[in-house]
Amino acid sequence: MRDTHQEIAKNSLLLKSIPESLQNKILAQASTLDIHRGATIFLQGELSKSIYIVLDGWVKLYRITPNGAEAVVGTFTRGNSFGEAVAFRKDTYPVSAEAATDCTVLRVDTGSVLNLIEDDPAVAFAILSATFVHLHSLVSQIEALQARTGAQRVAQFLLELCHEGKIGRQSVTLPYDKVLIAGRLGMKPESLSRAFAKLKKSGVRIKQNLAEIDDIETLRDFAEEDPANSWSNT
Repeated sequence: MRDTHQEIAKNSLLLKSIPESLQNKILAQASTLDIHRGATIFLQGELSKSIYIVLDGWVKLYRITPNGAEAVVGTFTRGNSFGEAVAFRKDTYPVSAEAATDCTVLRVDTGSVLNLIEDDPAVAFAILSATFVHLHSLVSQIEALQARTGAQRVAQFLLELCHEGKIGRQSVTLPYDKVLIAGRLGMKPESLSRAFAKLKKSGVRIKQNLAEIDDIETLRDFAEEDPANSWSNT
């Protein structure tokens, strides 16, 4: 494993709160996978055997609905982990995982982690912490879908891509295709296009996979505006 990948893994939500000696033991038994865009990491209904940490690129989790449609559950990038919730129950994955871009992931065998939990409960607390954060993220997504307009959801998505603490003008690269962005935000692709158009009033211009933002604070004000007011602008 490259030093940069090792640093990302150690600072991931899954591993950062456990002693370095245990981090090293887990990483020594993990494997690094380079995965091409569109390749499957695991399938919905498959027996869970591993936890994953994204070292580079983007991964999407999705479910196939009864009518055959794809519902995007979450997207994960560098330093994010997934698969913890079911790994230790020897349960099946409730979602499928696919590389949204070319990516590199670290695969951690759950059996080796279970052995470490017996030696140090701190490992178990790290797993619980990561699972809680994922749950909180899902609750936030549901709240955003219900309480925000489509344009506000897109605005918040762009803000999450911005450099933390930076103000004023900024350019961000859309990390994956617009169909996936639409699915991630609970929208149809045509609704996403309309939302991008409406954000021009807030100083946002989309050029292929690049978003030019005139002022981050202006965009944040729009994203946090009371939906009762913003509906009239969408």
